[in-house]
Formats: sequence, structure tokens, C-alpha cells
Amino acid sequence: MLFSWRGGPGARLLLLSLLFLVVWVAGSGQVHYSVPEEAKHGTFVGRITQDLGLELAELVPRLFRVASKGRGDLLEVNLQNGILFVNSRIDREELCGRSAECSIHLEVIVDRPLQVFHVEVEVTDINDNPPVFPESEKRIIIAESRPPETRFPLDGASDADIGVNSALTYRVYPNDYFTLDTQNNREQMSSLSLVLRKSLDREEIQEHSLLLTASDGGKPELTGTVQLLITILDVNDNAPEFDHLIYKVRMLENAFNGTLVIKLNATDPDDGTNADIIYSFRRPVSPAVLYAFSINPGSGEIRTKGKLDFEEKKSYEISVEAIDKGNIPMAGHCTILVEIVDINDNAPEVTVTSLALPMREDAQVGTVIALISVSDRDSGANGQVTCSLMPYSPFKLVSTFKNYYSLVLDSALDHESAANYEVVVTARDAGSPSLSATASVSVEVADVNDNAPAFAQPEYTVLVKENNPPGCHIFTVSARDADAQENALVSYSLVERRVGERALSSYVSVHAESGKVYALQPLDHEELELLQFQVSARDAGVPPLGSNVTLQVFVLDENDNAPALLLPGPGGGAGALSQRVARSVGAGHVVAKVRAVDADSGYNAWLSYELQPAASGARSPFRVGLYTGEISTTRALDEADAPRQRLLVLVKDHGEPALTATATVLLSLEDSGQAPKASSRASTGAAGAEAALVDVNVYLIIAICAVSSLLVLTLLLYTALRCSAPPSEGACGPGKPTLVCSSAVGSWSYSQQRRQRVCSGEGPPKADLMAFSPSLPPCLSSAEVTGEIEPDSEQLKEPRQPNPDWRYSASLRAGMHSSVHLEEAGILRAGPGGPDQQWPTVSSATPEPEAGEVSPPVGAGVNSNSWTFKYGPGNPKQSGPEPKKQTQVSFLLRHKGEASQPRQ
Repeated sequence: MLFSWRGGPGARLLLLSLLFLVVWVAGSGQVHYSVPEEAKHGTFVGRITQDLGLELAELVPRLFRVASKGRGDLLEVNLQNGILFVNSRIDREELCGRSAECSIHLEVIVDRPLQVFHVEVEVTDINDNPPVFPESEKRIIIAESRPPETRFPLDGASDADIGVNSALTYRVYPNDYFTLDTQNNREQMSSLSLVLRKSLDREEIQEHSLLLTASDGGKPELTGTVQLLITILDVNDNAPEFDHLIYKVRMLENAFNGTLVIKLNATDPDDGTNADIIYSFRRPVSPAVLYAFSINPGSGEIRTKGKLDFEEKKSYEISVEAIDKGNIPMAGHCTILVEIVDINDNAPEVTVTSLALPMREDAQVGTVIALISVSDRDSGANGQVTCSLMPYSPFKLVSTFKNYYSLVLDSALDHESAANYEVVVTARDAGSPSLSATASVSVEVADVNDNAPAFAQPEYTVLVKENNPPGCHIFTVSARDADAQENALVSYSLVERRVGERALSSYVSVHAESGKVYALQPLDHEELELLQFQVSARDAGVPPLGSNVTLQVFVLDENDNAPALLLPGPGGGAGALSQRVARSVGAGHVVAKVRAVDADSGYNAWLSYELQPAASGARSPFRVGLYTGEISTTRALDEADAPRQRLLVLVKDHGEPALTATATVLLSLEDSGQAPKASSRASTGAAGAEAALVDVNVYLIIAICAVSSLLVLTLLLYTALRCSAPPSEGACGPGKPTLVCSSAVGSWSYSQQRRQRVCSGEGPPKADLMAFSPSLPPCLSSAEVTGEIEPDSEQLKEPRQPNPDWRYSASLRAGMHSSVHLEEAGILRAGPGGPDQQWPTVSSATPEPEAGEVSPPVGAGVNSNSWTFKYGPGNPKQSGPEPKKQTQVSFLLRHKGEASQPRQ
């Protein structure tokens, strides 16, 4: 369409303005939508992009966006489909209040080119708000004297909705006494009034409860309510009234003080103080009623105050009045008849009269212990009482007369089993329910001396060192007596006997009360090794009873005796030993022997010999055996040797500290032709005896060597099999030098000078083992230790000489009768010179054991703990890179003859 316009400048300006307005409307057109309030999230509102003429593809490139002033994110546009939807809850009343119109204005902005669109979304009202009264409950006070048609204004309800949804109608129910009046004025304001239809009566209805309901005009209809509580004010026009004029109550005679008898309830139709009632006994009041009952003025409760007894008063009559508190008080009256009911309210009473308490435990069965009487204050069946006794007791009840019983002994008593009995006597009547009473009778059982004192064991072994101080405590005996008091009071005494020529009481004593045993004088092991006696324990009962216990006191040896020399001559122990020696004797020839004894035993009697160096400092051609005392030549004698040799031999024991003696040996060196014939004959006889012993020992050594070789071979094979696997460090390994200490019994010790290997069941076979007894001192933690003796260098060169003289010292012979209760044995491992290493002997005359001999330990007797069997060739002159092995088997023998397991 073509337009032609001819006009002036003013016309052109008007045309341009019209064109601009058309373009602006087309570019910024307004779209209108409608959505109900409270719509759910995602509710469809409209296709905004389509309505605005925008393409979906250009929403993102053109930065499509929606803005709403102060409305938050209630509405949102889905850029994928261009739909405007509800994003969050929309509340019309919150947005616009009670305004008739409510809209949400949106600005839609796009760029390239910039365009702004205005969208208006109208929020329509729904009936989502019920009518609401200012208060949920309203109280109205009206006097019962107000006339009908009286008006009482009320507050109406309000509705947040608009239009029809806020149009309200009212109704009230029930409405027998009241009605509603609603009036509208010109300002469209309505007034609501409650109108009284008829007269009120507070005694008929004290309070009216009405429900006022307001309904709106929405679909569906919503309502709101308010509770109208109308209180009627009272006028005192009614007197209190009881439910009954006469009340009858039955009370048990054993009712406790304060028991409720009855609760009176007088009613007054009035209200307030006009209905407040005070209860009281009507005067005059009987003293019996005042003594037995009380009334609560406010609650009308009547309770017992004194004791009720059917036998004293069987019924009570109580008059009560109730008065209100009105301006003109009004009163009501009633009577209560209380009947006392006789019931079994008295429990039986038990009376115990003791006759013979305490009861001796040797009392005869049937003995009467106590008299028991029972009584019951009730009558009839309620007063009939029977008695019973708690079971499982050695007593019983015997009925002697009505309600009288005797408590008698039913079985024998034993004070040691039970020293006291709590006997419970139960008395029960025949009432319903029955009542019972109990009485406890404590029967004490008097002790009779029927148990002798008893020791824990029949025999004790005590070890005491000799030379003890006089009066020292050596042991404590203790006996227990199962009786009580004096019968359990134990006193101790010695059972006197003779010990040799002296009385036992000269050696020991025992404290009568504590049982401590004291040594009255120093004990001497050499004089008395074993002191065996009995201690008697007697109680203080009548008659007294007693028992004995045996004490074996072993006197342990101490090194208190120096070695004593046995020299030829009349004195036997004085002077010097003289001997003639031919110069033609060779090296190693025995020329003399020093003999000594030690009165001690064990370790303390083991003697060693040392040759003292000459004063001139010259080297002597003689030497002395370390443990044999044999003096032999170290080389062949020559003319340069002095014809007279004076030797000093130091004899020393192994006690702590060691004691010594010195022997002087005078040797005369002579040519062979100068020796006396007597000496030749003596030498010939001795040589023959020695040759015979040598022959016997040769055969014995050959036999033992064969057996020992088989044993060593067996041990080697067994050890090789056991030690095929790498031995553990703890089972077999080098040991540290160990000191084997001695105890007071007499064990001997050596310091280990070389490290040895000892395996328990594994590794190479053991070397020569030597067993000795008894136990080790506290300083050692094991009963078995290893050690090595490095013999004297001269002794290794000394040839073995068989000696037929085997003698024990006096202490060794005395040890044959000792019985030491020791179970442990120490094991010493000897060095290469083991065969020459002798057991500690008590006499230098004792020969060292040959291979295969049985070597007794020092002081060993019949009951000694260990014996040692030594096997092996044991030649002291053998030399080479590897000394021959030796094996020694030790057997432990118990003091009762029971053999223990051997140790290898």
C-alpha cells in the first residue's frame, strides 16, 4: 500500500511521531497470563517465546533473560522449550494482601538487538484461607438475674481472601438461651451481638458453652470457630445437702491410726463462697468419738485417730453438719454409724525360757534345752496356735501342755562343725488369714576337749651349722587344735631321752608357748651329726590331749679342724718323717708318703699337698702328689745332690677359710749297698704287693676300656644323629667360666679355667663328668654347672701307683650313719687330666680311683645322694693333638633308697 502525503512541516512531524509509536508498540508489546495462587512447582503458565515472537534457537545467543522487581524467582522460563512455569510457591495474600487485583510484572530482555518485553502474570485468588476469629476462646460473665433480650457484643471473624471467598455468615449452637444478631451499616461493616432469649438459673446450668461458627462463600466452604464460655454468677439461695441422712460403715478393729473411715460429700448448688462448705462434728460430741475419730473440715474425711478395739466398743454414732460460707450461712446434717468388726488382728506371742545354755557338745539326745510358751489375744479359731521348728537342725519341739513346748536335743552335737545354732521357732494361729510370729533361740555349743593337737606333718628335718651360738633359734614347731578356748591352747615340751651320756635337754629346748626350738650349746658335727628327738604338744583341756612330732636335726659341718699328720712313731702325730732313699732310683720313683687326716667332712676334709720351696732356693729333685701326698723323684739322683734332704710339705684342706698343717720329711740319700736289709725286705714285700695290685688293675683297666669304648662309640653315633641339624645356640654353645660354690653341707668347688661345650642330648659327647652333692648355695641358679680342673703340671708327669691302703677319716666313718635330705647333685667336668683328678678324700692314704672304680663323695654314707662311676683309660702321660675322651655316669640315690634317674 502506497501513501502519498502532501503537507507542510507540521504534518511531517506528526507522521513521524505516529510511525515511532507503532514501532515501539511492536518492539515492546505486553503479554498477559493468569495463574492461580498456590500452584505447584512446574505449573504451566504460557509459551512466552512464542507469544513474544522469538525463536527458540536465538534465546541463548541473544542472552534471553527474565527480571522481576522484588518478586524473586517465583516464575522461570525453560530455555529449551520457551515455556513460562511456576518455580516456587505463590501466595496471593502475601503478594498483594486484600487488594482486588494482584499481578506479577516480568521484564523479558534479549540482546542483538536489544529488546525489552513486558509480561504481566495475574495471580487469581483461591479459597485457601478460612475465617479467623481474634481469639479461639472468649469468656463472658453474666449474672443469673439479667433479664431476657439483653445484648452482648461479639467480635466478628476476618478472611484473608477476597470477593466471594471472604463473604462470611455466622451461626451459634446450642442456642436454647441465646441467639445471634448481625447488622450491616452503610460502610459495609457488620456488627455481631449475642442476645439473651430467656432467664438464667445458675443452679440449673452454671456455665454455658457455645460454639460460634463463621463460614465463607468459597468453594469449598471454609469455616472458623470460637468457643464462647458464658459463666453465670451465683446468688446464695441453696443450703448444703448430703447424699444420705444416715451412713453405715464397718471398720476392722486393727485399723491403723489415720485409716479413712468415710469421706462425706455435701453439695451446694450455689457458687463461689456460697458453695464453700465446712464439715464438723455436731455438738455435743461424745468423748469416745473425739478419742477415736477426727474430721477434716475442708474435705469431709473422717479418719481414725485412736485405737479401735472390738472387745472395748463395738460401734460408734457420729453426727456431722455441713455449713456454707454465704452471707447468710446455711447448714445440712447427717449421721454416721461405725460398726467395729472383730478379725484376727493379733499375732501369736512366743516366750522362750532358756534352761541349760550353753549346751555341751557331748550332751545326750533328748536333753531339754529351753521351754517355749505361746499365746494369742484373739479368741476362737483366731486364738488357736501351733508351733513349728526350722528344719535341718539337731533339735525338735515336744508339746508338753496346751500352748507349752520343750526344745530338746534330737541328734549329737559337734562344736567343731557348728559352734552356734540359731533356732527359729514359728507360732501360727488358725485365723484366716493366719498370723505368725517367730522367736530366735541362740543355742551355743560348749566345747569339750575331744581333739588332740595335730602337727602339719609327722616329721621335720632341720639343718643346723655346727658351732652355733648358744641359745640360737633353729626351728619352730606348730600344732593346731580344732577345739576352742582353753581346749585349743597348745603348749610344747621336749620328750626327754638320753643322747649318749647326756640328757636331751642339755642340747635343745623348746618354748612352751611359741614352739620355738633353741640350741642350748654349740653343736659339733664331729661329735654329733644327727640329733633326733620328739616335741610334744598338749592342750589345756581337762583331761589334756597331746601328740608328738619328730625332729631330725642334722648338724652341718664347718671347717673348724686343721689337718692332722699321721707320722710313724709313738706319738703318731709329732716329729718328722725319716726315710732312706737309694741314689740309684729313677725319675718318678715314690720314696715316701705323707699321710694326714681331717676331722671335718666333705669339702672341709679334702686335703691337698704342696711342697714348700727350700730356703736356699735350690731346685729339689723331689715332688709331692697334689692329692696323694706321695713324694717321688722328678729325675734321677746324682752325686751332686745333698745326702740329706729336708722337705717341708704343706697339707691344706679346702674349707673356707682353709686350714693347714706342715709335715717335715727327712730323706737320706745312700748308695744301694748301704741300704739296711730290713729296709730291703720291706721294700721287697711292698714291691710284691704293689706288683700284684698292678696286675689286677691292668686287667680291670682293659675291661673297663672296652666297655668305655663301646659306650663312647654309641654316644658318638647318637650325638651325630641328633646334631645333624644345626644346633640352637641355647642348647649347645660355649659357656662362660662358672664357679661351683659349696653349701654348708660340704660340696666342693673349682674355678673353670677353660671354656668347654656341654650339650643336653645333642652335640659331641660329654667329657669326664663328676657328680657331687649336696645342694648349691643361693648364689647359683642351677644345680648343674660345668668346669675344668687344670691339674698340677708335676702331677701330670707323676706315674700312677696303686695303693692298697684305702682309709677314711673319722668324719667319713661317722658319715656312714648320716641321712641328709638333699635331692640335688652338681656336675663338674674335668680336663684332660681327669683320670688323675681324685674325689676329695679325707685322708692322704686314700688312693685315687682307677678307671672303672666307684668313687664315693666326701662324707658319703649309706644314704648319700650321689655315687660316681668313671670310665676311660685316663693315662696322664698321654699327649697329642686330641686327648682321649672320658665318660662318667652319675647316679643319684635318695635317702630312702629310691634310685633317681641317672645323669650322663
